[in-house]
Amino acid sequence: MKHILLITTGGTIASLPTDTGLSPKINAEELLREVPEIRTLCEVSAVALYRLDSTNMRPENWLRVARFIRENYDAYDGFVITHGTDTMAYASAMLFYLIQNSPKPIVMTGSQISISERDTDARDNLLQAFRYVVEPEACGVHIVFDGKVIAGTRARKNKTKSFDAFSSVDYPEVAVIRGDRVRHFIKPPYHGPVIFYDDLDPSVMVVKLIPGMSADIFDFVASHCHAVIIESFGVGGLPYYDSNEFADKIEMLIARGVRIVITTQVPHEGSDMSVYRVGLKIKQKYELPEAYDMTTEAVVAKVMWALPLTRTAAQFRKLFRTPIGSDIL
Repeated sequence: MKHILLITTGGTIASLPTDTGLSPKINAEELLREVPEIRTLCEVSAVALYRLDSTNMRPENWLRVARFIRENYDAYDGFVITHGTDTMAYASAMLFYLIQNSPKPIVMTGSQISISERDTDARDNLLQAFRYVVEPEACGVHIVFDGKVIAGTRARKNKTKSFDAFSSVDYPEVAVIRGDRVRHFIKPPYHGPVIFYDDLDPSVMVVKLIPGMSADIFDFVASHCHAVIIESFGVGGLPYYDSNEFADKIEMLIARGVRIVITTQVPHEGSDMSVYRVGLKIKQKYELPEAYDMTTEAVVAKVMWALPLTRTAAQFRKLFRTPIGSDIL
């Protein structure tokens, strides 16, 4: 029987009502007691690293989770992490880059309603996470939610209340769970040895363009950030309007050593800056990397991971453009 470590961080799944709204109060052992079937699947140990609403989770918290897994990696056959849903897609992407090529599964789950409630999705999601983590083919970083197993860099929360809150963006679900059966569609290519990283640079900003927006926002970026991810329109590009103010600001950012990535604010099918003049011209002149079909959550995580590993803009571009697992197709 496999030995699995449950790591809890808070979130709705572990919340109780208070005078000021829901707050994570339920500990790891209490979560396990709500789903006794888990102990028929595996030996399980449990530890609470945090009791945080996921809105309050930050890169330093995800680094601690990754380090904790590293410290305990040899002692367990897999890991289940409970986490709030609001930033779970960022969390899974962060862990995907911090723990690469893992032959052991690292599974994240949570819920839309607290496990303390009767009509909740929490018990099913937690049980399904354990059903998947004990599978012989399970490996790498994934989210398990509402019967779907989603690759760590492909998940996005697209519903605020419904139980089917997460989808896999432009990539098939790795597996589905129906009752006590797991049906695999994709076998992730993680065969070890596992590679751990222990640094992120959180000085990253996402700027979502809107029509008529002033390029002056990039003055703030230059003073406060090491990288900026620009969510452009459609397949990607920067507006020219009646001047070259956006191009001038790009030059200024580059001169100050700020790394730039262009992505799209459209949810599906990704960017392609070569299609239109507004994208091709700026990409060719400044050699800007684009995100193609990556999710914004994955782009943020990859940029934070890549910054400490690179010294020059060329090194950053090369590392960002290198596909890791299923992050760029």
